Amino acid sequence: MSPRHILTALIVIFLWGMNFVVIKIGLKGVPPFLLGALRFLLVAFPAILFLPRPKVPFKWLLAYALTISLGQFAFLFSAMAVGMPAGLASLVLQAQAFFTVGLSALVFGDKLRASNLLGMLVASMGLVLLGSASLSNVASSVSQVTLLGFILTLCAALSWACGNVINKKIGALSSSVSTLSLVAWSALIPILPFFLLSYVFEGRAVMLDSLSHLSLSSVLTVVYLAFAATLVGYTLWGRLLAALPTHMVAPLTLLVPVVGLSAAWILLDEALKTSEIIGAAIVMCGLLINVFGHRFSAGVKRAMS
Repeated sequence: MSPRHILTALIVIFLWGMNFVVIKIGLKGVPPFLLGALRFLLVAFPAILFLPRPKVPFKWLLAYALTISLGQFAFLFSAMAVGMPAGLASLVLQAQAFFTVGLSALVFGDKLRASNLLGMLVASMGLVLLGSASLSNVASSVSQVTLLGFILTLCAALSWACGNVINKKIGALSSSVSTLSLVAWSALIPILPFFLLSYVFEGRAVMLDSLSHLSLSSVLTVVYLAFAATLVGYTLWGRLLAALPTHMVAPLTLLVPVVGLSAAWILLDEALKTSEIIGAAIVMCGLLINVFGHRFSAGVKRAMS
C-alpha cells in the first residue's frame, strides 16, 4: 500500500468516524427522517446533472437505494434520535460485516470459514453484553430509549449488509459501474420516501418549523453528510477497492469505530460504562477474528510445517 493509498484510507476513516458525531449534532435541529431527505437531496443535486446514469437495471438500482440508503439511514438516524450514543452507534453498525457474510453465504453460496463463525460468536457475545447494558439503563431509568436505539442500529446494520449484497450483485452484472454515479443516482430514490416518513411520523408542523429555522450547524451537518461522508467518502473508498485487493481494504473499516468512539468522547462527552467498554472490546475482537482469523491460522500452519 503506497503512501497515497494510506492517506486516502485515513481520510475515509476520519470522514466516516466523524460522521456519527455530526449526525448527533444535526439531530438537535432537524428530525431524523427530514435529515435523511435533506441529505440525499443534496447528494443527488447537482451531482446527477454532471454524472452519467450508471448502467444498472432499475430494479437493482432501486434495491440498492432502498437498503443501503433509505433503510440504513432511516434506522440509524432514528436510533440516534432516541438516544443511541454516537460512539456506540459507530461500533454496533459494524455488525453489518457479519450480516454481510451470512447473507452472502445464503445468496451467493459463499463458504463460511471457521474464523467467520468464531468471529460472529465472539461479536454476538459483545452485542449481548451491550444489549444487557441497555436493558439495565432502562431498568434504572438512566435512559428509557437506549435499548430501542440499540435495536434500531442493528436494523441499520442489517440494511447496510443487504445493500452490500446487492452492490456485489451489481458488480457481477457490470464491472464498469462508477461508484460515484451509483451513489449519486441512487440518492434520487430515497428522497421522496424520507419526506413522506417525515410528514407521517414527524408532522407537517415540525417539518416546516425545522426548515424555516435551519441553524448554521444544521446546514453544515447536511453539507457534511452529503458531500464529505457520502460523495467524497464513497468515491475514495471505491478507488481504494479498485486499486488494491479487497482483503487489504475491507479491514480498514475496523478503524471507523475507533474514530467514532474517540470523537464522541472528546466532542460530545460520551462516557461509556465499564460493561459497555467491555462489550465494545469484545465486539471489536470478534470483528478482528472475522477479518484476520483465517490468515492468522494459515500463517501458524505454515510456520509449523
